[in-house]
Amino acid sequence: MGTELREPPAALRWRLVIFDFDGTLADSFPWFAEVLNDVAARWRFRPVAAADAERLRHAGAVEILRHLRVPGWKAPLVARDLRRRMSADIHRIHPFAGVDSLLAELEGAGCELGIATSNTAANVRAVLGPAALRRVHHLEAGVSIHGKGARLRRMLKRAGVSAAEAIYIGDEIRDIHAARAAGIAAGCVAWGYNRPLALRRERPDLLFDTVREIPARLAATRPALGS
Repeated sequence: MGTELREPPAALRWRLVIFDFDGTLADSFPWFAEVLNDVAARWRFRPVAAADAERLRHAGAVEILRHLRVPGWKAPLVARDLRRRMSADIHRIHPFAGVDSLLAELEGAGCELGIATSNTAANVRAVLGPAALRRVHHLEAGVSIHGKGARLRRMLKRAGVSAAEAIYIGDEIRDIHAARAAGIAAGCVAWGYNRPLALRRERPDLLFDTVREIPARLAATRPALGS
């Protein structure tokens, strides 16, 4: 899936590294799973049965909404309610271990850092904290389910970085699709919402098993776009 290069510094490979937030930098899935059926009761869509939970972690966003019987017009309202509830519970959400060091190491290698998320900027700031946020040069928050591709393209333009020099790293199938829509490399993490098997089926350029390995693999590998 990747093409190995020798010796040039990481800064020559990736000028812009963009992360998703929930499930990638923030360990928010346990909270999400806990509150989802309360949200389902309020908005009158199908709750997630225990027997279906694992299957849905292999599904894309469209399939999940169809299974839960959430019509398109209602999806933004549900997302807004989830963000509001997370804001009230934000003290329960924490970064994954090693995220602060990850951002510091990438910045030290000369990479510009970005975050593109459907969550709010306030929630991102509350979870990551001011020290980590100082390392993030670009933040696109409140992105719709199908709007990440456009936001990533906007971030590229603002940063003055070509698509070949950028990568978007997320935890869901839709993050891979968003990266492809923006013409940039797609990286995935194995610890978020979608299971690694489901992510591999979408052929991401890179799949990371641990937070710690991200800087070294970005320094050693330049994925071939469209692989």
